[in-house]
Amino acid sequence: MECINTWYGNIERTLLQRFSGIKLLVLDVDGVFSDGRIYLGNNGEELKAFHTRDGFGMKALKKSGVETAVITGRTSGIVEHRMEHLNVGFIYQGQNDKTAAFNELLEKLKLTTEQVAYVGDDTPDLALIKTAGMGIAVQDAHPSVQQQADYICRCHGGYGAVREICDLIMLSQGQLHLATGASV
Repeated sequence: MECINTWYGNIERTLLQRFSGIKLLVLDVDGVFSDGRIYLGNNGEELKAFHTRDGFGMKALKKSGVETAVITGRTSGIVEHRMEHLNVGFIYQGQNDKTAAFNELLEKLKLTTEQVAYVGDDTPDLALIKTAGMGIAVQDAHPSVQQQADYICRCHGGYGAVREICDLIMLSQGQLHLATGASV
C-alpha cells in the first residue's frame, strides 16, 4: 500500500485518487463546521463559532471549480448568513431526511454519487456517509459514523476538519495553488 505524505499525514494513494474525482462537497453543519456546541444567551439568542480556516478552505475549493453544499437538520439564521458569506452554492436547512436533499442535489447538478464527498459527525449523517462516493467523518465524530467512513479527518469538527477536506480535494486535483487570499 503506497502512501502520499500530506500536511495531514500519510494518506493511501488510492484514497487520494478517489478525492480527485470529487465535483461536489456536501457537509453537515453542527459538529462539522462548528464544534457541535450551541451557545444560548439569556434572551434565547443562539450563537455558534466557525473557524476562519474552514471558511478559507471553502472559498478556495469553490475557486478550484468544486461545488459546495450544506445539509443540516437544524434551521438557523447564523448558518444561512455564514454559508452565504462563503458562497456555498446550496443550503438545505431543517432536513429531517438528508437523503432527499442529497438526491435533489445530484439531479440538479447531474452528478453521480461517486462524484460527491459528504462530511458528517453523527447518526443523522450515516445514510449519506454510506451513499456518497467519499463518506468522511470528522475526528471527533460518533464511533458509528467513523466505522462507516472512507476517511476520518485528523482535525476535529469546528477546528479545521472542513479545511482539511478542502485541501485534500484540491491537492488531489492539482489545484492547491488556488488556496490564496484572505481569511474569511
